[in-house]
Amino acid sequence: MPLALAGLLGSVGCVTLVVIFVSLGIGLWLDLQFDTRPIFTVVLVLASIPVTIFLMVRLVLVGMQRINRRMGLLDSPQVRNGSREDE
Repeated sequence: MPLALAGLLGSVGCVTLVVIFVSLGIGLWLDLQFDTRPIFTVVLVLASIPVTIFLMVRLVLVGMQRINRRMGLLDSPQVRNGSREDE
């Protein structure tokens, strides 16, 4: 399980870097094309923040579901009832 969590966190970090660098690159390119130096770069980098947060949450939710399914935790009655205590 720790290895699966490390892989999940690594993929979240990579997606974060990719989204930020892509928005930075597109912003710099647009600023160069239209000769508006900081405007597009700042707007696109700021717009990438909510996109990155959304993608991070989705990746973690889907990844944790897969990890729990592999470990058999989703089929246990404690998880279905919302408690983790033994009855």
